[in-house]
Amino acid sequence: MQDMTWEREYRNPLLVTKSEEPQKDTLRFLKWLKKEQNVILENLSVLDLGCGTGRNSNYIAGLGNNVTGFEVSTTALDLARTRGRGLSVSYQHQNIGAAYPLADNSIDLILDVTSSNSLNEKEREAYLSETARVLKPGGYFFVKTLCKDGDQNAKNLIKKNPGPEADTYINQDMGLVERVFTEKNFRELYSKDFQILRLEKKTSYTRFKNQSYKRNFWLAYLKKNI
Repeated sequence: MQDMTWEREYRNPLLVTKSEEPQKDTLRFLKWLKKEQNVILENLSVLDLGCGTGRNSNYIAGLGNNVTGFEVSTTALDLARTRGRGLSVSYQHQNIGAAYPLADNSIDLILDVTSSNSLNEKEREAYLSETARVLKPGGYFFVKTLCKDGDQNAKNLIKKNPGPEADTYINQDMGLVERVFTEKNFRELYSKDFQILRLEKKTSYTRFKNQSYKRNFWLAYLKKNI
């Protein structure tokens, strides 16, 4: 995990925002859980991977759930803890591509909102293994990650600034290596331990250095195999 890169980013943001509002894709997923899966969004154990400043964690904790947030930036964690005072949320300095200090089958719901795309392949193996280990059978997993299919910007970045591994590029302004995924890549990685209930491609615009870039993302609703 590129710890110092994210620490610099949260101190002097180029890409992330410090908004307190939960992300719209997270709200959409929670609405789907409630409406389509009949999940009661209370008294759940929730794990937020790469929780940043706590915008999703604090919102979900405010609904009456017990949340654990993993983050590598101490600056982000300090702000998340300040905003989350009085809520049932535990923020921990933790690499999401390493062993998790959580018991087997202890989590009802996991969120990964554009966090794991900055892992290297060794870390990704740990991330996939650990999420499968800690999530309860039948538990839900929301993943938003970078999509290669139909994303010309991603393909240009790979060609111009290739990273050290397949389908990676280097964001030279941030010094960040990111991975993009084809649909085939994604399904191969996640289908071993999770049922893919829904997988859709979303096109949106990312603000970076006062410019907008068209990017594609995968939004995946997963359920751990029983």
